[in-house]
Amino acid sequence: MNVLRVSKFTIALFVLPCLLLYVCLVFVPILISMYSGLLDWNGIGESKFVGLQNFKTLLFDDPVFWPAVRRTLMFAVFSMVEIPIALFVAILLNRFVKKPNFLVSSYFLPVILSVVIVGQLWKTIYNPASMGGMLNQILIAAGLESWTHSWLTEPDVAMYSLYFVALWQYLGYHTLIQFTGIQNIPADIYEAAKIDGAEGLKADWHITFPMNIPIFKISIVLAFIGSLQAFDMIMVMTGGGPAHATDVISTHMYNMSFLSMKYGYGSAIAAFLVVICLLATVIINFIFNRLERKYT
Repeated sequence: MNVLRVSKFTIALFVLPCLLLYVCLVFVPILISMYSGLLDWNGIGESKFVGLQNFKTLLFDDPVFWPAVRRTLMFAVFSMVEIPIALFVAILLNRFVKKPNFLVSSYFLPVILSVVIVGQLWKTIYNPASMGGMLNQILIAAGLESWTHSWLTEPDVAMYSLYFVALWQYLGYHTLIQFTGIQNIPADIYEAAKIDGAEGLKADWHITFPMNIPIFKISIVLAFIGSLQAFDMIMVMTGGGPAHATDVISTHMYNMSFLSMKYGYGSAIAAFLVVICLLATVIINFIFNRLERKYT
């Protein structure tokens, strides 16, 4: 067999345009944002260099910031809860449904919908019963009137209401990813395991999950990092309210940058978010690399 030999220079030449585009669209804006975090600037007029003052205010003097960080991390943790559920649903579809493509596509449908549509839909569902809110009407009809809430205007429950919407919207997305990974596992392995007495949940624990770890990691990274950057759904449904009860890092950054006209301070928040995303990616990769080595 003839092997096509390509020089390293040729490879670099073909990679260079995409690399330059990536650097210009990703790394350069990050560096500019970090530099802007060192300025006292409204985004329009003259700027004043203040060093680390924005970061000092952010970490020690901002009463909204740390609660927003806590909610963001909770959002990320809740988003990972759906990954095992998605894997379980994918296993059931692969094992018990002869032609599962229609069901997988149906579960994926909420992901295709615009976030604005999803937000408005669930705002209607969460409305008080007097305003036609379906959830409260169902609870009243079931004799559970004490369970009714103003789901998006009560500080104690508003954030959990948003968590549920995010889980509902992206469950099908992760189910599709896990389903694709499971279908790529050779059937011969399950047949050999069945001869040795391993089938059902036992086969899933010893075969499906270990061989699907790389795909599982993809879902975890996408869910965690995506949740750290959650913005659009929260802005559509609550705008960060009531009284900052649903503010996360990205909404706080938006409010500081564009509503309070503190662009330098908003850039400092953005820089903090970038660091959190990088740390989360490194930690997740470290954990799953160890798992892969263990099961390999």
